[in-house]
Amino acid sequence: MEDWLFYSLTTLFCLLCSLLLRRTRSPGKVVHAADESIPPLPPGPASPPVVGPLRFLARRDFDLEPVLRRLAREHGPVFTFAPLGKARPTIFVAARGAAHRALVQRGAAFASRPPTTASGAVLTSGGRSVSSSPYGATWRALRRNLAAGVLNPARRRAFSPARRWVLDVLVSRVHTDGGAGERPVAVMEPFQYAMFCLLVHMCFGDRLGDARVRDIEAAQRELLGNFLSFQVFSFLPTATKIVFRRRWEKLVSLRRRQEELFAPLIQARREAGADGDCYVDSMVKLTIPEDGGRALTDGEIVSLCSEFLSAGTDTTATTLQWILANLVRNPAMQDRLRDEVNGVVGDATGGEVREDDLQAMPYLKAVVLEGLRRHPPGHYVLPHAAHEDTTLDGYRVPASAPVNFAVGEIGLDEEVWDAPAEFRPERFLPGGEGEDVDLTGSKEIKMMPFGAGRRVCPGMALALLHLEYFVANLVREFEWREADGEEVDLTEKLEFTVVMKRPLRARAVPLRSPPPAVAAA
Repeated sequence: MEDWLFYSLTTLFCLLCSLLLRRTRSPGKVVHAADESIPPLPPGPASPPVVGPLRFLARRDFDLEPVLRRLAREHGPVFTFAPLGKARPTIFVAARGAAHRALVQRGAAFASRPPTTASGAVLTSGGRSVSSSPYGATWRALRRNLAAGVLNPARRRAFSPARRWVLDVLVSRVHTDGGAGERPVAVMEPFQYAMFCLLVHMCFGDRLGDARVRDIEAAQRELLGNFLSFQVFSFLPTATKIVFRRRWEKLVSLRRRQEELFAPLIQARREAGADGDCYVDSMVKLTIPEDGGRALTDGEIVSLCSEFLSAGTDTTATTLQWILANLVRNPAMQDRLRDEVNGVVGDATGGEVREDDLQAMPYLKAVVLEGLRRHPPGHYVLPHAAHEDTTLDGYRVPASAPVNFAVGEIGLDEEVWDAPAEFRPERFLPGGEGEDVDLTGSKEIKMMPFGAGRRVCPGMALALLHLEYFVANLVREFEWREADGEEVDLTEKLEFTVVMKRPLRARAVPLRSPPPAVAAA
């Protein structure tokens, strides 16, 4: 019904778009063709008819990346894509040098975010999250609270017992699903659940019980599963809310369900005094400087909790799956990694690779870095924006216009990486082209899976810890082999993150005795 309605109203909708676009002004100042003193926008294709972007957005699985790659080839690494006309340009940057000039050398100029979309306003309390807030005092307060609180190195260490508990849950699950290596294991679901249990514990400070964790996970999973389809409301929201009424009602319903699940947990931490190490405890005590020092509302805390769970679960689980898929395809790499892990750990710790052990494992770190280079969780970082009209490489960048940086393309730059499409961890060892790579991009950007500059992901250190910890332990516990008749397929598919189109199924042959039974949550 929704699709039929969309196509039946296309003609009327296009007329409406034409009228609105004629009355629309540029995100920056209006630039007339005769004004040669103002730099031009980056090159790009002629604006397509309005119905073009509508057809993309109406689909629940639309994927613009092939189009964007073609535009970069045709117009250069800094280009404009303006489906709504030059009054509403979007800038794309697919070159590491330009990315460094924008994000690092002129970091403050490009540190803001585009205006919050209609769907984003619902899910982020009007753009009050770490990832969506404009550059300013509120963003600094939210980010500082996250970085100095639950992501602080001391706090990370305080959650070490929780990581060991989640590891035992994951290993037990793989033993059960795999039947001592006789049956293939669909790895993504247990990876996601294990990471979600850990992030829920870090967020709310308690083990909530399996049923409650499953309820929260289901709500988050449904939101992420519909993430792309909700982007239709980025385009003329007043009209698209009418045309895609059911989709909008679903978005509002999912947000309401999220609040019903999170609000009692937030209130419980408030009543307990909020004096623990978890994320909610820090937010209960936080004040917002731009609003007269007021406290966060429960709705804003819900949004920040959702951001924390989403950012730390699917990105890490997706990268774990990609790394493991490549190790299954390359048994010699897997053997080399296992030899390194066993050489450091031996039998002294009863089987677990402890967090302190990770520092003595250079090949492990190389495997994780290669996984992030070759398969970053997203091919683009969240859009940046300039807070006022500016330029980049001689081109005009209007204030508030989205500026997107192509993480995937930058990590495949042939000027930096030898045979970039291949999975080669050795490139990050001494003598390799990635030996001196800096993930923050401060001196040079060679890869940027966590972004770069002032908006670099605040959870980068935690993500690297989780990836190294779980990869090392999973390789120590199991030998991972291709399932009979199921060759590993590395074809990509865009969802909330870039996932495997055919999720990995592998045989996990136990190398050690299974851990004692442990409660999942």
